[in-house]
Amino acid sequence: MDELAATVTGFARTLRAAGVGADHERTQNLLRALDHLDVTDPREVYWAGRLTLCATPDDLPRYDRCFAAYFGGRRAAAGGRSGATAVTRHTATPGEEEPGEEGDTVPAAASRAELLRHRDVARLTEAEREEVHRMLSMLRCGRAQRRSRRFVPATKSRLDQRRTIREALRKGEVARLRHKAHTTRPRRVVLFVDVSGSMAPYAETLLRFAHALVRSEPRATRVYSIGTRLTSVTAELRHRDPGTALNEVSRAIPDWSGGTRLGEELREYLTGQSARGAIVVIASDGWERGDPHLLGTQVARLARQAYRMIWVNPHKGYEDYQPLTGGMRAALPYLDELVAGHSLAAYQELSERLAHA
Repeated sequence: MDELAATVTGFARTLRAAGVGADHERTQNLLRALDHLDVTDPREVYWAGRLTLCATPDDLPRYDRCFAAYFGGRRAAAGGRSGATAVTRHTATPGEEEPGEEGDTVPAAASRAELLRHRDVARLTEAEREEVHRMLSMLRCGRAQRRSRRFVPATKSRLDQRRTIREALRKGEVARLRHKAHTTRPRRVVLFVDVSGSMAPYAETLLRFAHALVRSEPRATRVYSIGTRLTSVTAELRHRDPGTALNEVSRAIPDWSGGTRLGEELREYLTGQSARGAIVVIASDGWERGDPHLLGTQVARLARQAYRMIWVNPHKGYEDYQPLTGGMRAALPYLDELVAGHSLAAYQELSERLAHA
């Protein structure tokens, strides 16, 4: 039962990342439904999840894609407007034959998918890495909101004197007090991705995560590659297709798998740009070939501007990790968080941090 609960919880987390409102209450409803069903029958699991986890018609195609990827490791076929399921293998629909091959049960497939979520991307096979990238392409990254200077009409909150007086002059009396309230805007994220040689096993996956960020909030996200040169790749990542976007990024970055001079590049960024009020994310292992003291100075400058400073280190995912490199030791005192960045689960957790910062 514990294994089933972990599987369902992982699936609900995947759905939430894709934009489906599979909250805690709906997840518990699915678990209660599965108590009365055969969990080895993909058809029963599919319909139980669809009826309990989906809230609107817009959730149905997202549910199909996530179910196919999570339980079958494959994409769902394009469905019609009716929301009918047309997926492969494990996502059996009404009238479909049940999978009969050994090992084709939903719990086994889900367990494999859950294990894949937590595996280090540097140790994945090519097929496994492609599956992780498919999951990242479905990630819908929320964004913390900040108060804007602009106002909109409201029923309560601050008195809108100008509108109240204008209306009183027009009608000859103060018939009603008008109010206004601040609007909200997505908080800006500035992401620096280390593409140096030591980060080569993780750079592509990090850039695919960056693509999901840009696609979710194009106007509130800026992405830069850092190595021996600072390169803005935000425009390239705005392409809808992740494969095309990554091809454009690879052509734009001139210093793939080179050295690392983070301090100099952050100084270059701060010379012409500002991160004021933004969430700054630096994805790097901290192997600094330049002066670590310079890196610490520039991270301190960024921290004074930023709303929050987050450093993503792939090696942080291991229990015995210690921030011993010169770059990490220099930057650590100015960070709000040092988080892992080695797996799909780590990227999903980072997305949730950005949504609730």
